[in-house]
Amino acid sequence: MTQKGTLFKGQQKKKSIPPNRHGKTSQTRKGKRVVKPSKVTKEMETDKELSKFINYCNEVKAATVANKEGGQLSIVKTQKDSSNGAKK
Repeated sequence: MTQKGTLFKGQQKKKSIPPNRHGKTSQTRKGKRVVKPSKVTKEMETDKELSKFINYCNEVKAATVANKEGGQLSIVKTQKDSSNGAKK
């Protein structure tokens, strides 16, 4: 049997902050890392386009409902769309 109480099954040892970090703040990681797949198939492309279309439709519906209720919510185009219009 172990002498330390934190070493039992299912319990984890908590990480302690080092006593001297010389003014450096602790780094926290948030969210998952996005790893692009090495092979992009046609099925993945169609799924991506479909999800873009569904997201756009949901945003339009939310904006129209907000405008009907008296708010002023509108969809703003991204920088890529506006830069293409400026070149023409």
